[in-house]
Amino acid sequence: MATSTLPKSESSKPQPVEAPSKADWSQPRAMAIPKEGYFELQNGRYGPVYPRTPACYGFTIIAKIKPGREEAIRAYGKTIEKAIEDMPDALATLKLHYLRWVLFDIGKDTYFMYQGIFDTDFDKYTEDAVALFKKVGVNTVFENLEGFPEDWKTNVPAFVKFVREHQCPSFLEYGEYPYATADEIKKALKLKAAFGEMLDLMQ
Repeated sequence: MATSTLPKSESSKPQPVEAPSKADWSQPRAMAIPKEGYFELQNGRYGPVYPRTPACYGFTIIAKIKPGREEAIRAYGKTIEKAIEDMPDALATLKLHYLRWVLFDIGKDTYFMYQGIFDTDFDKYTEDAVALFKKVGVNTVFENLEGFPEDWKTNVPAFVKFVREHQCPSFLEYGEYPYATADEIKKALKLKAAFGEMLDLMQ
């Protein structure tokens, strides 16, 4: 979905335009999003359904960390780094494009920001994350955050509720190659590499 510009005589509220059935990745697109995070309220399994944007799906979670947990959170980043080094497809289930984790201070408190861009919808990503953690027998970095449910492994709705309550919707998203999935991008790169090898053999 994207927004369209309306004449001043009409409502100034951003109006949704459906993403084309065959998205044109060659034309950059931007989407201005209402402060609610959606254009029209449509409830999913756990709450409002957030739209797919030119940057695909994603969220920004901001929550206060428990006192003294900053180093544990940083150490968890190294854990993820090692896990991907040992098993590159460890997070494949999540259909991720990118993850970015940030720690920052507000006054005397430290906050954790989790930014993710992915190809599944908001709720499925969270459900898949819980299932993945249980499958590989690891805990989530969210355990270091205040208010995170201790029974998250057996209480998916509580996990999703926490994520939704700490989600900060973006009001603008841009895609240089809009709506392209991670699988499509990787496929294109593989074709590019194969074509390059073929050209090298012809020389």
